[in-house]
Amino acid sequence: MQLTFWILVLILAVSAAHWGSDKIAEPLQKLRSQWGLTEAAGAAFVALATASPEVGINTTSALRGLSDIGLGNLLGSNIISVPAMVTVAYIACRTRGNSSPSAPDLAENTSGENADLPRGDRPCNVLRVKPEALTVQALPYLAVIALATLLTVPKPWRGLQPIDGWIMLVVYFVYLGQAIFRQRSESQSVQWTTREILIAIMGILALIFGAYFTVTATEQIVSILKISELLGGLFITSTMSIAPEVFATWSVARSGQVTAATTNVIADNTVTMTLAFFPLALVTLTIQDFELFAVNLTFVALLAGAYAAFIRWETRESGFNLWEVLALNGIYLIYLGVMIFKVL
Repeated sequence: MQLTFWILVLILAVSAAHWGSDKIAEPLQKLRSQWGLTEAAGAAFVALATASPEVGINTTSALRGLSDIGLGNLLGSNIISVPAMVTVAYIACRTRGNSSPSAPDLAENTSGENADLPRGDRPCNVLRVKPEALTVQALPYLAVIALATLLTVPKPWRGLQPIDGWIMLVVYFVYLGQAIFRQRSESQSVQWTTREILIAIMGILALIFGAYFTVTATEQIVSILKISELLGGLFITSTMSIAPEVFATWSVARSGQVTAATTNVIADNTVTMTLAFFPLALVTLTIQDFELFAVNLTFVALLAGAYAAFIRWETRESGFNLWEVLALNGIYLIYLGVMIFKVL
């Protein structure tokens, strides 16, 4: 009964955190339009809200002395999210059928032999992604992972120290800046209301509440199951934290905004590897199980590299074929196999 209770608390807490992040994302979306940011560039900005549950969870875990939960959440969410979001977006694209086109449909269809057709009227054998997703999102994300590896893996400075956190914080603002200033479109006039501001404040409060109880519930669950806090963060907290994003990706992809659906995950992961890294480093986190840490960081890099390679693979258009979607899932299955049979 105790386990069931805390699982329900975890579900409700994660739901509250994501509801809060959604309410913060709405005004940031308006700012994106007002500043004239493209989809891929705007994803880097809006990810400040959409990745806020992970940032909140890691901040809470650091403040409560449960940093291993935060570290597991950081690594686990960066691993499972890439195959999960791309797969969901691909399925959503394939099952749209012959629905009537919308403005986003027409915006997405800018290249290829069927480019003059609305997305609903042409085959979706390839999950099309605009080429800017490679340079604005995927390559900077790989650079962030490489830097995180350099800061945490070499033996002389192994682990997370305050200086590492400050470096990653600076890196986030560099990443955000390059995304905003490299890709611009025509700005739009937007209106702000008091109601929107109040709802955003409510979202921040829900985010804080959800993050606190997500960490508390995970702490109780790992205690009942008698597993480590790091494993709890890797497989429990991270899986629950991306669940609402799966539904959001489905909706966005079904609306025809394929680039947004498939690049948001990389933007979220970049924010997680920088801003969510920051509170864990500030309290100084010693890596107790280096093999476990190294394996997970390796697969974070492998999935990020595969994502970037598959976008670049197509010579005529950027995107994901079915075999590439399956390959991302195959990497994740290999990760599970390594964890179960070699590490644990």
